Amino acid sequence: MTVIDFKAFIGRLATASGETILPFFRTSLSIENKSSSDFDPVTEADRAAEAVMRRLIKSSFPQHGIVGEEFGNEREDADYVWVLDPIDGTKSFIAGFPIWGTLIALLHKGTPVFGMMHQPYIGERFSGDNGSAHYSGPSGERRLQVRRCATLKEATAYTTSPLLMNVADRACFTRIEHVAKLTRYGGDCYSYCMLAAGHLDLVVETELKPYDIAGLIPIITGAGGIVTTWDGKPAQRGGRIIAAGDPRVHEAAMKLLNA
Repeated sequence: MTVIDFKAFIGRLATASGETILPFFRTSLSIENKSSSDFDPVTEADRAAEAVMRRLIKSSFPQHGIVGEEFGNEREDADYVWVLDPIDGTKSFIAGFPIWGTLIALLHKGTPVFGMMHQPYIGERFSGDNGSAHYSGPSGERRLQVRRCATLKEATAYTTSPLLMNVADRACFTRIEHVAKLTRYGGDCYSYCMLAAGHLDLVVETELKPYDIAGLIPIITGAGGIVTTWDGKPAQRGGRIIAAGDPRVHEAAMKLLNA
């Protein structure tokens, strides 16, 4: 079965998760903290959306594996594995800001071959298969393409928050801030999609989990960008991540981060 054959099913996953999440958005939610050391929220919407997607996957592809943020891993050594983050940007979600999305990735033998970010409140979908990437939303449909940016001095850079970084990594990121033309915070998955759409040039993050990044990799690479770990390795396992639209910016940022 090819990736093309899975695209309609991935659309079903996005629709089902969106229909599950939206009744919770901007309502009074019960919020739990998954972390004992800081604030890592989870809501009824996160769990309900992942449960819906898992049921659909198991009924349609029982031989496939699943890696999810809320309910753990099943058959993660299967040839095909789905990686799910029902709400990437839960902190924005609980604050009522629509800068969050559902991330869906399909891995084949460990490599992300298709990814989607769905924002049901705005009605936007960003998708990619490494060879191409596409946008669908209120403004229509179009192919995504990163923009060229010759130097880091001309770049717009994003990170969700430097406070999420440890002290050493934050110091490394400060070097980027001192050089880049503009640095902004926030965005979560939206930052990567805006990079793929050609609106910014660099995203730097740390301590990401596989479900935070796997669905975004085919979108970025499909739009002509590059995404790796800080030491240049494949990004699908998470960790310290750097994504750039132009390889020159990627190289310059890596040198500063590893100086």
